[in-house]
Amino acid sequence: MVWLGIDLGDARVGLALSDPELTFAHPAGNVQVYGDSFRALDEVLDVIEDESVDHVVVGLPLLLSGEEGKSAKKARRWARNLEKRLHAAVEDETFELACAPTVELIDERLTTVTAHHQLFDARINGRGHRPMVDQQSAVVILQTALDQARKEEKRSL
Repeated sequence: MVWLGIDLGDARVGLALSDPELTFAHPAGNVQVYGDSFRALDEVLDVIEDESVDHVVVGLPLLLSGEEGKSAKKARRWARNLEKRLHAAVEDETFELACAPTVELIDERLTTVTAHHQLFDARINGRGHRPMVDQQSAVVILQTALDQARKEEKRSL
């Protein structure tokens, strides 16, 4: 199994992949979107197919209060569009995967702050953060989902 984490941004969509054992998340690059994250759908579909992704985790940017604002609603629309595209590709047999991966939204509050801290801890200077922060945020989103899944699995045993 491989999971894909996605951090939607206005300039870039950050991507992260898990290892097959679903233990660790690692950066998988960015997709440039120039103000429209919906431009990234085709490239994300390619990554899902190329990496045989089983599960997709999209960051849901809730407000600090926990309520959904404009960005969260956009993330929900984006995730629904991704699901539709995945199911259509599987049905049309234009996709190498036998079934569409599941798509999940998870709370991503403060992931960008965490990503910046991790980049500083890795001794990457502030100017070097911009091209890396989106994919590092995707790593944080995906690692959170992996850790939650592991906890739930232990509870069910």
